[in-house]
Amino acid sequence: MSRLFEQNRIAIVWDFDKTLIPRYMQVPLFERYQIDEAAFWQEVSVGSAALEAAGQRVNHDTFYLSVLLRYVRERKMSGLDNALLRELGSTLEFFPGVVEFFAASKAWVAGVPAYQQFDIQLEHYIVSTGLTEMIRGSVLAPHIDGIWGCEFLESAAPDGQAEIAEVIYAIDNTTKTRAIFEINKGVNKHHEVNVNSTIAEDERRVPMRNMIYVADGPSDIPAFSVVRKGGGRTYAVYNAASQDGRSFEQADDLRANQRVDSFGPADYCARSHTERWLKLHIGKIADAIVHGKQEILRETTRGIPQHFVEPKRSAS
Repeated sequence: MSRLFEQNRIAIVWDFDKTLIPRYMQVPLFERYQIDEAAFWQEVSVGSAALEAAGQRVNHDTFYLSVLLRYVRERKMSGLDNALLRELGSTLEFFPGVVEFFAASKAWVAGVPAYQQFDIQLEHYIVSTGLTEMIRGSVLAPHIDGIWGCEFLESAAPDGQAEIAEVIYAIDNTTKTRAIFEINKGVNKHHEVNVNSTIAEDERRVPMRNMIYVADGPSDIPAFSVVRKGGGRTYAVYNAASQDGRSFEQADDLRANQRVDSFGPADYCARSHTERWLKLHIGKIADAIVHGKQEILRETTRGIPQHFVEPKRSAS
């Protein structure tokens, strides 16, 4: 009986802000509308605290979306639509080597003959509390196999121009784990598969052991935990250019508390510490897949009758 999936896919699942880019992705949006970044986030913090004080439950990871929509309604961000978000996404600046690593890592896996034999491929996924359309507009988009982020539905503004008006999908730091299970079960590739369906571990498209989760901080602990528990690998990055050292300390704490397997600077250039670690473990996962496939082949062919040639007997 054939398996549902060959389990020959490797997935690196990435956080976005402070992992692949040094700043929050909303910065170009604030600059476009001349919004003070610190003041915006302060308003988000104060607003969510006020709602909680009034007895309301607030999702702190995604409350900023409500503030963005209010800014649009109040004309502080008039004309903001999904197309503009994609345009602003094209201005995002990445940590050194990010784009090159995404492309080169896929090409490297695809070019190893032993991996080619079993059609082993590397996939990159983004799971972010940020804005999906900005990621889609970035230079990294062509190298990404799937994005989980926050998305808006548009409607006509008073002047007839389309603007973002409603949140239609949101990811927070806890529901990132759902995205991981969707990748694990193949929901993103086969929509007939439901994330809540019971699927045996050896039938899932990307086993947890074939995953690497990369992020920068304690907010990703739920995702780190799910991947590690399933036998996957986890890695934290820090901004080496950070002046106060908190980014490094966060990553060190994650390692000390056994949330991640290792950590390093957010430098993905060839032969950097982080690039070497990721490539090493991509290779280890791929080698394990090859070994498993070869074992299946040996088991399948074991016991199959072979041609037997009788030795010639000398004349008596």
